[in-house]
Amino acid sequence: MTTSRSGNGIAAAVLLGWGGGGPTNRDRDRERERRRGFRLRIRSSGVIMEKKELHLQQLKLSNLNLSLLHVPSTSAQSRSRRRLLRVRARAEDYSSSSDNDPDPDPDLSFSSSSILLPFLFPALGGLLFGYDIGATSAATLSLLSPDLSGTSWFTLSSLQLGLVVSGSLYGALAGSLLAYPIADIIGRRVELITAALLYFSGGLVTGYAPDLLILIIGRLIYGIGIGIAMHGAPLYIAETSPSQIRGTLISLKELFIVLGILLGYLVGSLQINAVGGWRYMYGMSVPMAAIMAIGMLFLPCSPRWLLLRAVQGKAPMEEYKQMALDALRKLRGRPAGDWASEKEVEDTLVSLKAAYSDQEPEGSIWEVFEGPSLKAFIISGGLVLFQQITGQPSVLYYAASILQSAGYSAASDAARVSVVIGLFKLVMTGIAVVKVDSLGRRPLLIGGVGGIVFSLFLLAAYYKILSSFPLVAVGALLLYVGSYQISFGPISWLMVSEIFPLRTRGRGISLAVLLNFGSNALVTFAFSPLTEMLGPDNIFILFGAIALVSLIFVFLNVPETKGLSLEEIESKILKS
Repeated sequence: MTTSRSGNGIAAAVLLGWGGGGPTNRDRDRERERRRGFRLRIRSSGVIMEKKELHLQQLKLSNLNLSLLHVPSTSAQSRSRRRLLRVRARAEDYSSSSDNDPDPDPDLSFSSSSILLPFLFPALGGLLFGYDIGATSAATLSLLSPDLSGTSWFTLSSLQLGLVVSGSLYGALAGSLLAYPIADIIGRRVELITAALLYFSGGLVTGYAPDLLILIIGRLIYGIGIGIAMHGAPLYIAETSPSQIRGTLISLKELFIVLGILLGYLVGSLQINAVGGWRYMYGMSVPMAAIMAIGMLFLPCSPRWLLLRAVQGKAPMEEYKQMALDALRKLRGRPAGDWASEKEVEDTLVSLKAAYSDQEPEGSIWEVFEGPSLKAFIISGGLVLFQQITGQPSVLYYAASILQSAGYSAASDAARVSVVIGLFKLVMTGIAVVKVDSLGRRPLLIGGVGGIVFSLFLLAAYYKILSSFPLVAVGALLLYVGSYQISFGPISWLMVSEIFPLRTRGRGISLAVLLNFGSNALVTFAFSPLTEMLGPDNIFILFGAIALVSLIFVFLNVPETKGLSLEEIESKILKS
C-alpha cells in the first residue's frame, strides 16, 4: 500500500463522475482492493490506524466534496453523483471508525504534568551535587576562622583542608565503583533512593561533626551518594522520558546542578558571618535529601529496566511485562487499557529480545569494551574527560582577579563574585536546555567548544600582551563560562545517558561517571603545581590546545541523537 496509489483511486472515481460513465465490475474490485489499503494494520498490541492514513482519508473527503460541487445536473451525471456519494459514505465510515483508535505514536502521547515528578526527584540528586560544590567554597572559610568556626580544631593544615574539600570527590569515586556491579541488579529507582539516603546521612554527620575525623567521614558518605546519584539520575530520566523531550529533561538535570551551585553560594553568603556557619551550610542538604528519598519512593521503576531483567531471565516475563506496562502508563499519565503504552512496551521488548537473541542473558564485565558498547564508551568517555581537562577550574580560579583588574568592586568579595558567576552559568545552561532538542547535540557542542578554544587563547593573550585591556579578559571569562554551559556542561551528561546500548547502559554509565570524577581529581591535584610551573599565560595556552583537540574529537566522533529513541540510537548509530 502506498499513498500515491490510494490517491489515484480517488482521482479515478472523480474522473468517472465527470465523464458520465459508470464503473465496471473490474473497477469496483480495484476500488475494494484500494480501500483495503486503508484498513487497520495489525500490531501485536492491537489494531490501530496510522495517522498518515487518517490524514489521507480526510484528503479524500475534501477532494470528493470539491468534485460534488462541480458535477453538472444532467441525468447521466446524476448517476455518477450518486456513485460518488456512496464512495464518500464509505470513506466517512473508515474515518469515523478510526476516531476511537489510539494514537499510533506512543511517544507523542503523554501528559505534561505526569512527566514533571519523574524528572524532578531524580534531578534533585544533581542539585545536591551542585549544592555541595557551592557550599564548600564558603564552608572552608568559615571552618578556618578562629572566631567563626565554633570549634577548637580550626587550625587545619593544607592536607587536612584538602581532605575536607576533596572528601566528597573521593566518595564520588567510590560511589562510581560501587554502582558498576550493582546498578543493573537493584535498578535505577532503588539506586536513587540509596543515593538520597547517603546524602541525608552524610549531611547529618557533617553538620554535627564533633571533630575533624567525623567531618571527613561525613564528607565521604555524602560523596558516595554523589557517585551513585550521578549514575542513576541520567539513567532514570533517559529511560522514562519521551524521546522528543529527552534531551531537554536530561539537560535540565545539568541546570539543577548549576542551580545547586548557586544555592550553595547563596546559603554560604548568608551564613558566612555566623558562628559555626559551616554546619548550617552542610546541614541544609538534609531536608532536600529527604524530599528526594520520599519522592523516589512514590515513583515507579524504569519500564526499560523491568523488561531488561525479564529478557535476561532474572524475573518472570509476564509479571515484569505487566509491571513495565503499569509503570509506563503512570509515567505518561495514560489511563488503564490504552493501546499506546502496550505498543511501546511491545516494541521495547522486541528490541531487547533481538539484542539478546544470540548472546548470553547477562554480559560479562568486559562487554563495555566490545562492539557497539566500545563505540559508545569512546564517545561518552571522551566527552566527560574533555569536560574536566579543558581548564574550567583554572578559569574560575582566576575569575576574581580578572574582575578585580577590570575595576569591579564586587570582585573583592568572593561570595558575591561567586553568586554573579553562578547566575550567569544558570542563564547559559537555560539556553542550552531550551535549544538542545531543536538545534541538536552536535551544533551546541561544536559551537560551544569552539567558543571555549577562542576564549582560552584570548585569556592567554591577555596575560601575555593585552594586560592593559582588562575588558578583554572579562569578555573572555564570560565567553568561556557561557560556552562551557551550552556544550560540555549539559551535553556531555546527556550523551552519556543516551548513547549506551540498554544491555550495557548501567555499567557503561558507571565507567563514564568514574572517568569524570577521576579526571576531576587529576585536574584538582595537578592545578597548583602547574600554575606555579607555567604561570597563568602558559597554562591557558595548554588548556586552549587541549580544547582544540576536544573540538576535533567532537567533530569526528560525536553523532547527532536528536529525536531518536534509545533503541534507534543503538540500531542506527552504534551498529552502523
